[in-house]
Amino acid sequence: MTPPPAKGTPVDRRASWLKGVLDLLVLASLTSGESYGYEIAKTLAGAGLGQIKGGTLYPVLNRLEEAGLVAAEFRATEKGPGRRYYTLTEQGRQTLGEQGGLWLAFDASVRSILAEGGVT
Repeated sequence: MTPPPAKGTPVDRRASWLKGVLDLLVLASLTSGESYGYEIAKTLAGAGLGQIKGGTLYPVLNRLEEAGLVAAEFRATEKGPGRRYYTLTEQGRQTLGEQGGLWLAFDASVRSILAEGGVT
């Protein structure tokens, strides 16, 4: 277990920020077509979000599937284990548009306040 940071030490909050927006990022990663978990994780890592482990990603995918925002299909492969491929549903596209717009407005507000505070 990692000890808490010393008093006055800045806390790295990126993990909690990512947790708050991961559903939206997964939906956005599926806009160009179907994909499977490992490939989604690679896409997000390639965007600078760091390694997202399966224990974090797959519950998100399951939750999105249960909500009807993505559809999943298991496919056997000739070599190795089969994969579940995920596709964005129409409801998922609509949710991405709505929630994405809200996130961008939130982001603009945060940027504005940080800029006023001298953060560039």
